[in-house]
Amino acid sequence: MEDTLREIAHYVALAIELVAIAVIAVGAVQAVIGITRTGLRSEEHAVLLQRDVWLKFARWLVAGMTFQLAADVVATTLAPTWDQVGHLAAIAFIRTFLGFFLDREIEGKMAMNEAVRGKAA
Repeated sequence: MEDTLREIAHYVALAIELVAIAVIAVGAVQAVIGITRTGLRSEEHAVLLQRDVWLKFARWLVAGMTFQLAADVVATTLAPTWDQVGHLAAIAFIRTFLGFFLDREIEGKMAMNEAVRGKAA
């Protein structure tokens, strides 16, 4: 029974990792398209549009990292070794740290964009 649960957890973790990859890939493609579009513009609002593109990409990255962390948690659910627990703890810390600061960066950029838009109006 435990072997069956391990195998199920393995496939669930793989599926979640696939979702994480897809989320990051979609965000990257959107960012490339957005930067290409804003790079072709010569208007003064191009910088503001580029910030919006990077903010959206940062949101995709945070979502992707969250899915990756979920996959790691699922992968170590059944009788993890201390090595696996340590590995998971390190990954969780790094991803949480990155996610926290990406969220702060997003909030800061959003506030800056609102301030710039307020001046332009």
